Amino acid sequence: MIPEEIASTLTEIFEPATVQAIAPGSWQVETSGFRLLVLLSDDQSWLRLLLPIMSAEAAQPFMEQLLAANFDDTQEVRYALQQGVVWGVFQHSTESLVRTDLAGAIARLVALHQAGLNDVFSQLVESRMRQIIFAAKQQGLTLEATLQNLDRFYEEGILGDMEQGAQSREETLAAWRRQLERLWQEVE
Repeated sequence: MIPEEIASTLTEIFEPATVQAIAPGSWQVETSGFRLLVLLSDDQSWLRLLLPIMSAEAAQPFMEQLLAANFDDTQEVRYALQQGVVWGVFQHSTESLVRTDLAGAIARLVALHQAGLNDVFSQLVESRMRQIIFAAKQQGLTLEATLQNLDRFYEEGILGDMEQGAQSREETLAAWRRQLERLWQEVE
């Protein structure tokens, strides 16, 4: 793919007014929701797309999940860390790059940006739930006994806020129940 094809692909995907050439072989797409950088290497043999996802500080508790996502979920795009920012990154040789691959990579980067921490937070929660189930089963507890313990922990203020209302507490415990029931049989 040559620079002219990259530029035309960007203006096909985005409003032309949002696409700016910032230097030879470099473009910026600035929308109300994000800023995408499109950079060619000096010799124009490699293309790199960069989209900031979140601060590294906000992502710190989720680094393991981000790396696991790179292995399992992100397909041709990756999470990367640079200058205190977690970026969504796509790199590809321009020689073999085609429009559909470029458009697909952009769509995946935008999806990573829109998801933010939601997906990795869910993975962390599920991991912790599995640990709770494993510990409960090691102690010989049943699902119902585990739920009773959680209910008691909320009543005693060990989990949750003692000031939260009864309805909020019940909603939280219902969410715990759904997750425990969903995962209970999967954990040995």
